[in-house]
Amino acid sequence: MAVAMSLIPGLDEIVRQGDPKRLAEVARRIAELFLQGAANFRSDHVDLFDHVLIDLVPHTGIPARADLAERLSVLANAPRTLVGQLAREDEISIAGPLLRRSPVIDEGVLIEIARMKGQGHLLAMSERPKLSPDLTDVIVRRGDRDVVRRTAANAGAFFSQAGYSSLIKRAGKDGVLTLAVGQRDDLSDHLLKELLAGSIDVVRRRLFDVVKPSKQAAISRAISEISGVAGCVESRRDFAPAQRAILALHRSGGLNEAALLGFAKAYRYEESVTALSAMSGVKIATLDRLMAGDRHDPVLILGKAIGLEWATVRALILLRSGPARAPSPVDIENVRSNFVRLMPLTAERVVNFWQTRQSA
Repeated sequence: MAVAMSLIPGLDEIVRQGDPKRLAEVARRIAELFLQGAANFRSDHVDLFDHVLIDLVPHTGIPARADLAERLSVLANAPRTLVGQLAREDEISIAGPLLRRSPVIDEGVLIEIARMKGQGHLLAMSERPKLSPDLTDVIVRRGDRDVVRRTAANAGAFFSQAGYSSLIKRAGKDGVLTLAVGQRDDLSDHLLKELLAGSIDVVRRRLFDVVKPSKQAAISRAISEISGVAGCVESRRDFAPAQRAILALHRSGGLNEAALLGFAKAYRYEESVTALSAMSGVKIATLDRLMAGDRHDPVLILGKAIGLEWATVRALILLRSGPARAPSPVDIENVRSNFVRLMPLTAERVVNFWQTRQSA
């Protein structure tokens, strides 16, 4: 401290003279003194350096301030006012290191900066080890695509209910964000279902493949509910005659994809569902509810899992709609594309879940 104190008496004269080069040199020397002895300084020593440097550091150039910010960013006893001053600078090479990791920036300062500064500051902030719900509310509201993706992928970030709602809404148009949000450990099953409901099929399948095994069951359950397994009324169809017919066909060795295709093309719903049940191992009641749902996904999943050709899957899609309500060619092409992209392993996992659920 003796060296630092010896510099301080002459500061008034240096500041009055206003020589930029001399001010910058003094700032550099005092900052270096602090950095070399920071581990041994008491809080009152740190406050003294803080008081002196906040007036001197602005006279240094951008490279010098950026270097100082980088070195201060890892110190638990960095001068708090100086750090806040540097973190508010527009130049991201200066503010960035402190916003990413400095442990001495107050929550209020972070929120203030998040509300006022640009995307570079928000992006740097999104990498902090911990982010509070109040802070992520601002980041998600103001951040661009890259900022929000980075924040959602930060395991140390916490989100309010409103924050999660905003994330899920934005994820509906951003598959990468869907994957980031869907892999979060703190995402509830309810929010997971909401996230999946707004995503396209290929993103759902990708999410299933990348999450932890413990979360795959929750995804399968959500997809099943979205597809119509849960909450549907019981079917009034009589499947008994179809069961007898399919059993006889099976005994004669005639139960195959060609037979299923024939049933579907003839719009013989009960026979088609019963044949699918025999070929997939999923109960008729479950398949009936799936087929009666609002989405084509269950048909694609079943078809891919048991190795059906697109022609048969297409016939089953048309069967669901009925002869008077055929989907448009554009819709059919979109469904075909989804079927082609669907991975067999993913489809098999979902079908296995249906089988396990019906057994339970």
